[in-house]
Amino acid sequence: MKVLVINCGSSSLRFQLLDILRVEENEKLLVKGLIQRIGEEGSSASCTTADGRSFKLEESVPDHKRAIEEVFNLLLKSRTLRNAAEIEGIGHRMVHGGEHFRASALIDASVENAIEECCELAPLHNPHNLNGYRAARELLPDVPQVAVFDTAFHATLPEKAYLYAIPYETYRKDKVRRFGFHGTSHRFVSERFSHIRNDSAHPWKIITCHLGNGCSITAVEGGKSVDTSMGFTPIEGLVMGTRPGDVDPGVLLYLLNRFESDIAKLDALLNKQSGLLGLSGSSNDMRDLLQKRREGDRRAGLAVEIFCYRIRKYIGSYMAALGGADAVIFTGGIGENAAEVREEICEGLHPLGITLDPEKNRATLGVEAEISVSNSPCMAWVIPTNEELLIARDTVRCIKKT
Repeated sequence: MKVLVINCGSSSLRFQLLDILRVEENEKLLVKGLIQRIGEEGSSASCTTADGRSFKLEESVPDHKRAIEEVFNLLLKSRTLRNAAEIEGIGHRMVHGGEHFRASALIDASVENAIEECCELAPLHNPHNLNGYRAARELLPDVPQVAVFDTAFHATLPEKAYLYAIPYETYRKDKVRRFGFHGTSHRFVSERFSHIRNDSAHPWKIITCHLGNGCSITAVEGGKSVDTSMGFTPIEGLVMGTRPGDVDPGVLLYLLNRFESDIAKLDALLNKQSGLLGLSGSSNDMRDLLQKRREGDRRAGLAVEIFCYRIRKYIGSYMAALGGADAVIFTGGIGENAAEVREEICEGLHPLGITLDPEKNRATLGVEAEISVSNSPCMAWVIPTNEELLIARDTVRCIKKT
């Protein structure tokens, strides 16, 4: 089954075409690409095939419908498709499913309406995700389409993990609770670990660390998310590229008063000016900060130190929540490629059973490998995430169920 995976943002659209003959056994990436600057000047569309051929179209892309048309044009130009009718399913990344969705869903009118209701919870993402779906539906009305939600993996959180200690009515009336995000990534790497260990039925206790520009950490037991660092929004939890993670809510009230109730200014501070960028004053890119630290930049070094310290604390707290862990998994751009950061995170965790093998760790860059010493009570692994593959798998599963 040829499945098109679409991740649609406000001004960009990422896509992949995969051929899934049998889930988790016979899967092949055919092409991946990107449409940039939708609705802006200088928009472009490009893709790269699995055998390394690259294609680019310099066309005006005024809206998401045109962006989807450009996707099909690229697929035809690259000869990964003979015609659009070869596509048998389309999977869409949807950021927020609220409490409506505990799993991926075949999109019909009721599902579309429920996703629409969640737009107030993710106003920067869900509307654009829906735009991608509606544009694809208009062009290929007979092809089944599936919504795969970032929040769905965390639908198994118990009340003790997802409720905040504020008046209960804020949950009942205003939906204020921990939802968690990056669910497709946490689910992919935890399932992959079970596959590596050749025992998906074992109730593995795993701590998954998704570390990129956005960062989150999840406690997984028996394949289910039982706690996660991101909360009602993706701001809570770990230090990120431009987000602060955990911060005293009283600080926000204080700043709001200082900003004379300018909510937009506070929103920009929390989402675009904080995290690694805010601490270092120079960059939100971990590669830049590591280099600057080597050159003696104190604030860059401080940003890296705080980043690692926060993750180390979360690993310890999730060890307590799980009653011990079988493995800690690193994934995402930083988690997969920054051996120096992984080493710093794991310093001092030997009492919890985590001891890295320095040589294995340094040799593991962007590939799947165990990086802990032999017979470590708690294994440490690097497992590259593949959210698009998980979306494609769920698309096939949902379609075959019907």
